[in-house]
Amino acid sequence: MLYTKVGDKGLTTIFDCKKNFLKSSLRIEALGSLDELNSLLGFCKVKSLEVKPPIGGLTSKTLEDIQNDLFILQGEVAGCGKGIKKNRRTEIEKIIDKIEKKLPKIKNFIISGGTELSALLDYSRAVARRAERRCVASKKNISPESLKYLNRLSSLLFALARYVNLGIKEKHPRY
Repeated sequence: MLYTKVGDKGLTTIFDCKKNFLKSSLRIEALGSLDELNSLLGFCKVKSLEVKPPIGGLTSKTLEDIQNDLFILQGEVAGCGKGIKKNRRTEIEKIIDKIEKKLPKIKNFIISGGTELSALLDYSRAVARRAERRCVASKKNISPESLKYLNRLSSLLFALARYVNLGIKEKHPRY
């Protein structure tokens, strides 16, 4: 059934929990932020298919893997005993390191844009940071390894945003 009417009173349930949660609770905020990020990454993944290889292929595969990870994180936050394993964090770190070697060194803040996909990835990075903050706020429901993963995730999204803009001059804020 696509509706339960439980939400009509500002409540929701999580998986098989018999308990109702306020939709404004920290746990539900964390789950909602992870869900929003997953949806946004789906859009980025589709847009990445319009980019020439190898950038598009790397981005599409990477984003799909992250989407799967986000479902695991949601399960953990919901209390289902799931969690991100250390190898997923180290895989992300390897991708960041690989991309970083191809990018110019950062000397200033970078204004989002350049290409549509880069702007969407930057937006995803900001949503990832919010999801991380929400998960930290509901910390009793998330492992230290999963928090490390979330921290690296925003770095990866920033690296990808710059990567898909290779060949486009980065713009910096004027102070």
